[in-house]
Amino acid sequence: MGFFDGYNVASSGMSAQRTRINVVSANIANAKTTHTAEGGPYKKQQVVFEDILVANSNKKTNSNDVETTNNVNSDISLRGVGVKSIIQSDANPVMKYEPSHPDANEQGYVAYPDINPVIEMVDLIEAMRSYEANVSSFNTHKNIDSKTLDILNA
Repeated sequence: MGFFDGYNVASSGMSAQRTRINVVSANIANAKTTHTAEGGPYKKQQVVFEDILVANSNKKTNSNDVETTNNVNSDISLRGVGVKSIIQSDANPVMKYEPSHPDANEQGYVAYPDINPVIEMVDLIEAMRSYEANVSSFNTHKNIDSKTLDILNA
């Protein structure tokens, strides 16, 4: 394990959770959006994470030595987490009868996104707690390094 590995893992976790917080916040903000530029209601988004791995020094995979894989038999060590993709939900919209709404169809129904704000808030809290755990891990690693330097300089 290298000197900066703990910082790298915590930083990658913070970055991934920041992306998740942004996506969940957008879902909450657009929970009642009935019309988008693409047409139709807003589609809920979710973040898909992946593990970021680095190759053994004897088996470099590319110039910066970083590779992403889920193969447990390969000779690599874990380095953190990254955002693989942001996917849109394929759930059907929720139809509500509101004939006076400007986005109502011929039958008077309006298509709303299938977003439950309560579930999104729980997801947001979970992402925030995970972010805080990574901050705590980063700070703990920093304190250990500071104490080590104090001992070496004494």
